[in-house]
Amino acid sequence: MRFGLVGTGPWARATHGPGLQAAEGAELVGVWGRDAGKAKALGEELGVPGFDDYAALLESVDALAFAVPPAVQATMAIEAAAVGKHLLLDKPVADTAEDALALADEVAKEGLASVVFFTDRFNPEVRAWFAEAEKTGGWKGGWTRMLASLDAPGNPYSNSPWRREQRGALWDVGPHALSNLTAVLGPITGLTAVSGEGDLVHLVLKHDGGATSTASLSLSAPPEGSNFDTGFWGESGVISPPERVTPVVECFSLAVTELVAAAKSGDTHPTDVIFGAQVVALLAGAESQLVAGR
Repeated sequence: MRFGLVGTGPWARATHGPGLQAAEGAELVGVWGRDAGKAKALGEELGVPGFDDYAALLESVDALAFAVPPAVQATMAIEAAAVGKHLLLDKPVADTAEDALALADEVAKEGLASVVFFTDRFNPEVRAWFAEAEKTGGWKGGWTRMLASLDAPGNPYSNSPWRREQRGALWDVGPHALSNLTAVLGPITGLTAVSGEGDLVHLVLKHDGGATSTASLSLSAPPEGSNFDTGFWGESGVISPPERVTPVVECFSLAVTELVAAAKSGDTHPTDVIFGAQVVALLAGAESQLVAGR
């Protein structure tokens, strides 16, 4: 399947480009970016053309992988879906519930395959852990802390404007938190959001079946205070995820391969754009609560 890469930032350069090149059943044929010079430079780095015309890239591919801010992604992905291109989306799929729903509707109308790259869902170690936890059952609750520092030395995303916004943590690491908690405890049926200092957000979640969970999110933690932790508790005790040893590029390659398989089979993927839109609806609901609680 011929893929185009949309985006030229650190995530596109470090993960999407190499991941597409390494994926079975995929061929990277071009790169487009909002800065034509950067698109040309990344294309040269990857050995493919750098397009300065998005429409021309669309004509050259069967599918697109996106590594751009959510507001940009939503508009461009809808345009791609309208002309029959399969979609490998980054999270969140949009920055409003309305745009996410419009994207999901367009993908469904065109009968396209879609996958959203929630990283841990494609990490083999964590995926196996999720599966074992689901098989065991009896979980009563869980938690996740995703406390990152954009100002940590060497952070490649320190100059990302949308991550620097007041709700940047909610929209950047929040999707991962909701995806991971959902993987074990099931769909989220209720959400309460409380703000803390800076961009810190705390979420209390109710899951289908009665379990509850919490998530604490920040991109402005002190470098020494950064922390990532997830766990679940229930009838079998308390569990934590295994060490992640598979490089993220290989995780992304797996997502590419699974998009190709879904396009061929016509089957839906567990983390397709419908799931991605559900996550965005939850994030939008949290943001509304936070704004109202000012």
